[in-house]
Amino acid sequence: MSIRLRLAACAALAVCACAGSAAFADDHVYSEGEIVNVSRIRTVDGRFDDYMKWLDTVWKAEQEAAKKAGYITGYQVITLDPRGPDDPDILLVVTYRNWAALDGGLAKGDAIAKQIEGSVEAANKAQADRSKIRRVLGTQNMQVLNLK
Repeated sequence: MSIRLRLAACAALAVCACAGSAAFADDHVYSEGEIVNVSRIRTVDGRFDDYMKWLDTVWKAEQEAAKKAGYITGYQVITLDPRGPDDPDILLVVTYRNWAALDGGLAKGDAIAKQIEGSVEAANKAQADRSKIRRVLGTQNMQVLNLK
């Protein structure tokens, strides 16, 4: 076999191998969707309305500013029945376009805090004060998988 024929055969084999892996990558029955951040909140007994008032004012303003800046695509407040004392009664859901949208989150959050609450220090103090009306049980990021 000539060198030219061997090179052509190797090139053809390489093309087939690459095409096969590309076809395999397209073989998923889903595509990667948005990133959803869910914070699990438990309000202190008798303080649910106080926390909802804060959500409707400061938190909503922060989310609207983040949405306007293109940092997030949406947000929701969901209430649920807790099954025990360590279960949430509110879920705060924030949606991001993709994982890259989370890059630089600290700087983005600081800019919004300054815009809405005047300074990062004021936002930090307000966060500490909210511990009197709610407890954060945890936060989790997850990705939506869109079925094709």
